[in-house]
Amino acid sequence: MKRLILTAVAAVLTLSACGGGSDPLSQATPSAAAPASSGGTAASVTVGSFDFPESVLLASIYAQALQAKGVTVTEKPNIGSREIVYDQIKSGGLTILPEYIGSLLAFVDSSATAKSTTDVVTALGTALPPELQVLAPSAAQDNNSLTVSKEIATKDNLKTIEDLAKVSKDYIVGGPPEFKDRQEANFKTVYGLEFKEWKPTGATTADAIKSGTIQVGNVFTTDPKIILNDLVSLEDNKSAFAAENVTPLVFKAGVDDTVKSTLDAISAKLTTQGLLDMMKKIAVDKDDPPVVAKDWLTANGLL
Repeated sequence: MKRLILTAVAAVLTLSACGGGSDPLSQATPSAAAPASSGGTAASVTVGSFDFPESVLLASIYAQALQAKGVTVTEKPNIGSREIVYDQIKSGGLTILPEYIGSLLAFVDSSATAKSTTDVVTALGTALPPELQVLAPSAAQDNNSLTVSKEIATKDNLKTIEDLAKVSKDYIVGGPPEFKDRQEANFKTVYGLEFKEWKPTGATTADAIKSGTIQVGNVFTTDPKIILNDLVSLEDNKSAFAAENVTPLVFKAGVDDTVKSTLDAISAKLTTQGLLDMMKKIAVDKDDPPVVAKDWLTANGLL
């Protein structure tokens, strides 16, 4: 999920790293993606997002920037998890999707071992079907984490995920509904982790750690509740999680030079701190994602 920091402010509001219910695309008729034009004529595109606030924010950034370039944009926010959304972009029902490269690679190739940004992007070039392409990755990362309360970190002397192995059988771990399927075998192989119970918590993961409902949680690293709830994200010292740079995933036949250059310009400006600042405005200040997106684009000279 990967949405693997998750949301990580993504988790804090309406998810978080990607659960899915009914498919909104089955309830609406999206614009068909226009064939790409090598001459750079603006296409009609459909921009989708996963069902968590950070993804909605990123999709709004893409959509508003493209509209400013004269591209006709249909927006399809909050579609669902990667299990739902991936098939939509592969078929061309969506043209553009903000993705997280490590989670995407794990989804399309469960045997992949690449961890660094460069290696993950290279692996995706082979693993993705010919219909799809990742564009230039941004510096911004929203990594997966295993996070605990400060009290538990102090009591058990936990600094790394490796440290957690000695007490994991006593603890309940929580995260998005897909978290167990995506990570249980990985955690056991890399760190020898076995938990007392796996509990789906979705958007409430950080709050569930604070309340004690769970003791360990998959909180995405751009989630401001890590600080607000006085939580501790354990160091992934054996790299169980791959790099999670925010990167546009596109349906190749539906994008042209204008679309690609606009998205590349966004990725060139997007940083982890910038993403964290925007997510604080959404999660803490309760600002609307499209407003936050417009402010960021304006501040960065992209509108």
